[in-house]
Amino acid sequence: MTARIAVIGMGGSISTVGRHPLDLYEYGQHARPLQVGEVLEMFAEVLGGFDIVPVPFRALDSAAADPALWLELNREITRVAGSSSVDGIVVLHGTSTLEETAYFLHLAAKVDAPIVLTGSQRPPNALGSDAGINIVNALRVAADAQARGAGVLVVMNDEIQCAREVTKASNFSLHAFRTPDFGVLGHVGPDGSVSMYRRPTRRHAPDTEFDVLQLDTLPAVEVAYSYAGASGRAIAAFVEDGVRGIVVCGTPPGRPSPAQRRALVDAIAKGVLVVQCSRAGSGRVVPRGDDLAAGFIGADDLNGQKARILAMLALTQTSDRDAVRKMFATY
Repeated sequence: MTARIAVIGMGGSISTVGRHPLDLYEYGQHARPLQVGEVLEMFAEVLGGFDIVPVPFRALDSAAADPALWLELNREITRVAGSSSVDGIVVLHGTSTLEETAYFLHLAAKVDAPIVLTGSQRPPNALGSDAGINIVNALRVAADAQARGAGVLVVMNDEIQCAREVTKASNFSLHAFRTPDFGVLGHVGPDGSVSMYRRPTRRHAPDTEFDVLQLDTLPAVEVAYSYAGASGRAIAAFVEDGVRGIVVCGTPPGRPSPAQRRALVDAIAKGVLVVQCSRAGSGRVVPRGDDLAAGFIGADDLNGQKARILAMLALTQTSDRDAVRKMFATY
């Protein structure tokens, strides 16, 4: 039986045609992303094994993605899953913020069908483009029974990654998406076979308390980056602007500068949620006793951009720090 897969277009490099086969980085200046149907038509000869439902949604550079767009995409996925009797959903997405959209859906989506995100590092008409094979492999994974119940997946470069764990680790390499510490969930073989070797154990969609289908905005959470001699000015400005939360990407193993720490303690006293992560990109953050006493929340092994997403979703449910701390230990 042929799998019926909805393919939702979001734009990005995978949807943007370059001026010539060697236009590998300036194509976005000269062309707008195509709609999803046009992208799929470019690879029609290799997509015949699937019953594809194209779903035009957006055609944009993923650097322009934001929480309001995630909420819209989540509603669109819910609509498609409920109205099209699909076996899986693939989202074509730009790689700049792909990991963030994937993790948001990994926490917020309320559909049972597998959700797979893919993109490409090169335009679909470029020499050595990865666009076509990434689309085919994403369809293969979305159609495979092993993907069901595994949360949102990212398929790039023949690899299957967990949305919680994967991050973009290279600007232009085809092997751009990687999972520090844990490695991939599985692979798509050259024969088209899907092999998964482990499954996520943290809570994920659709079994979460984050029901945001009726929301148009998420609580404001900003990210502050630590470095030698960092001041507390940005943190103070965030607080003055009325943010609900701040994620600080501390120096490894997760420590802000002294000036930042003073500003963060002041922010906590004013009711702002403060989450500690590390700029290292690997390893857990384990808050010290003085940090716990001050009200800091450890982000476990989440990077800054993903800690921000969990913090925003947590704040849709509660402002209680102990409750949020449990969420960071669970998701």
